[in-house]
Amino acid sequence: MPDVFAGAVLVAVTATTYLVGIGTTGWANSFYSAAAQAGANNWTSFLYGASDPGNLITVDKPPASIWVMALSVRLLGLSPTAVLLPQALIGVVTVLVVYATTRRITPPGAALFAGLITAMTPVSALIFRYNNPDALLTLTLATALYGVVRSLQDGRHRWVFLAGAAFGVGFLTKQLQAFLILPAVVFVVLWAGQGTLRRRAYSLLVAAGGLVLTAGWWVAIVSVVPSGQRPWVGGSVDDSFLSLTLGYNGFGRILGGGSNLAGGSQPGIDRLLVGSSGDLIGWMLPGAAVVAAGALIVHWRSWRRPDAAIASLALMSASTLLTDAGLSFMRGIYHSYYSVALVPALAGTIALGATLLWGAERRRLGRTVLAAAVIVTATWGGVMLMGHGPDHFLLAVAFALAGVVVAAVIALGDVRRRERATLTAAAVMLLAGPIATSAAIISQGHAGASITPISDRSADASPSYLIEPALLDALRADAARYRWSVATELGSSTAAQYQLAAGVSVMPIGGYKHTDPTPTLAQFQNLVAQGNVHWFLGSRGGEISAWVKTHFSSQWIGGEIIYDLTTPLTDLTAHSNTTSEQVLT
Repeated sequence: MPDVFAGAVLVAVTATTYLVGIGTTGWANSFYSAAAQAGANNWTSFLYGASDPGNLITVDKPPASIWVMALSVRLLGLSPTAVLLPQALIGVVTVLVVYATTRRITPPGAALFAGLITAMTPVSALIFRYNNPDALLTLTLATALYGVVRSLQDGRHRWVFLAGAAFGVGFLTKQLQAFLILPAVVFVVLWAGQGTLRRRAYSLLVAAGGLVLTAGWWVAIVSVVPSGQRPWVGGSVDDSFLSLTLGYNGFGRILGGGSNLAGGSQPGIDRLLVGSSGDLIGWMLPGAAVVAAGALIVHWRSWRRPDAAIASLALMSASTLLTDAGLSFMRGIYHSYYSVALVPALAGTIALGATLLWGAERRRLGRTVLAAAVIVTATWGGVMLMGHGPDHFLLAVAFALAGVVVAAVIALGDVRRRERATLTAAAVMLLAGPIATSAAIISQGHAGASITPISDRSADASPSYLIEPALLDALRADAARYRWSVATELGSSTAAQYQLAAGVSVMPIGGYKHTDPTPTLAQFQNLVAQGNVHWFLGSRGGEISAWVKTHFSSQWIGGEIIYDLTTPLTDLTAHSNTTSEQVLT
């Protein structure tokens, strides 16, 4: 009964947090919303994760998160709610998976605390109400950790297979970021897995099989289908998924350079503790470090023959450390919301570590370490609150003092008769800062790749709010006759806005960062000559726009200059070339 009640509480709290008012964000990241729109209307777009129904180019990630949204749109119709609903449901499932994982080792109260940490950490409140792929990535990591913990308990290969399959889905969601915790998994399985070392090594092969099975089929399709017979791999320079994996979404993220330059915070050990990253994830990181290190030291005698509890804590703390280090020191593109990948392991570390300290044979030492972790967390929370301005000073002091009081009761008082009240007070105090920040996040809409706050007016509006009706009418006119109603050089995000507003296929020339070499001028000329594109708007001074301006007349519609590509000023026959290298099929 306690488990059923705790699970029901988690579902109710999490669902309410993530679902209420979810539509205030509008299209959120329109880049991914448009891809969901495309996938809901075209199965080829669905398979590859194309950003447009005409299948020129994919988004700059594999398509797993697009699949979830596209199915929702196909079922419910195109709307912001249909796009965002899957992320909220993914958030609820993630919280329950973390609860189920920690409940394998800890009492119901500690597992409930882990679930609440997962639900109420501010970055969770942000991402599980948004349509970036990080929501699905976080669920896959939580599932992988669950599978490994189960395998540590009973040694059955089906659990490591589940973990490997989860890593495979994670790879199809956000590529190499899903593998940040793999070294921790490999180490813990070889160190503490059931059976002989040979059996443990075999279990890793089983996990690898699960990974290859869930991810390999899609990678094989993209690799085997020739370029030109599928959408261009967005984010790559050579239409290669391998180069996207190792380049833009791989070593480019680690080393930086080129189109992978970091913005905002600088790499460093404190990246996740300060600024926007600190607000989203930093509240409990210092305390978690104290809990993990303290519990492993207090139980050092168990290292030689670790039980499932010690091994699970090692798994969670190592996963937290690896993810923290990877995000802190990556020199390429970094956004603070990437830290959501930390949350399942962080929650597990705190719950498992606290449980082991609370029940340590050396009772006084364990609870002293736990009290120290509470003080560290409360003090750091006070520092973070003061960072928001002098009007938070009294609140910060009260927060820190409350932590000291709770810690003193844990370390010095006779808590055997008041354990539940003491632990509840500690949990409420530690979650106060994250919950307040999460409430502030939920109260406003967000938009864009960087997930920045937007005004209530623009949050509630669809993209058509910003586009004149006359232009929308022109784009929709005879749209069914064309593979693309309009082509633009203004980038995938702008193309997505027009696509969502008008409900037509929009060609994003050059892709998301204007760096994808598709279509070439020759390819575009052929597509126009074959009657595949109706309009052209927006110029960045490229050779395609120069050709359009030379051969087609412009007109003002809805405050924009657009070109009708069906009525050329000159004969375009000389430009048509139907070689296989130039025609997009």
